[in-house]
Amino acid sequence: YILKDREMTLRLVKRAANAGYKGIFLTVDSVRFGFREADARNGWNALPEPHRLVNYDDEVSRISPGTKKAWLAPEASGVDKTKIYSGEEDAWDQNTEQLFEQNPTWEDVKWLKEEACKDIPLVVKGIMTAEDATEAVNAGVDGVMVSNHGGRGLDGALAAIDALPEVVEAVGGKVPILLDGGIRRGTDVLKALALGATAVGIGKPIFFALAVGGEEAVVDLLSMLQRETEAAMAI
Repeated sequence: YILKDREMTLRLVKRAANAGYKGIFLTVDSVRFGFREADARNGWNALPEPHRLVNYDDEVSRISPGTKKAWLAPEASGVDKTKIYSGEEDAWDQNTEQLFEQNPTWEDVKWLKEEACKDIPLVVKGIMTAEDATEAVNAGVDGVMVSNHGGRGLDGALAAIDALPEVVEAVGGKVPILLDGGIRRGTDVLKALALGATAVGIGKPIFFALAVGGEEAVVDLLSMLQRETEAAMAI
């Protein structure tokens, strides 16, 4: 995400690059979050101690005490940065979304590419229309990820795989196209590839496997998907 605090945005991205990360995914489909009613019902409105947004906190800790006081003030960037741990709103996402720029433009994407991602790929995640795909390519991105944020943002949103064909046509092979969302079996991988995706992303299955059986379960999951994809292609 692009933060309202642009300097911190650059510091975090550059820190990732310096740590050896091979690319950056910029999520553009969630400048506002959907209201998570289950989170509100369950009281999930803040990170329980001792959990923290550690990378964010680490960047804050690098600021001198005098600068930090001014930086934390809402008028510094139009956001109350202390709110992310306060649990003031009913759901966690509503306490964190105010950190993010809610009016990003394609100029912001160009800015991030030029300032922090000259030497590593920048992939824009959350593209669902041909028009946005074209804008992304024109902004200089190195890849496009078709995604509706796992269907967690807006009820009734178009499925990512239904948006894939028009994005593929609009991009015309200029950059790789990834598909995110709904990948549960090898047949899902094959459908995405057949519709023009270069590769797919796997989200929830990874977390489910990790929660159930740790690293070994994740390895088993990936092996299973590979076998299923190979079988689907052969059949």
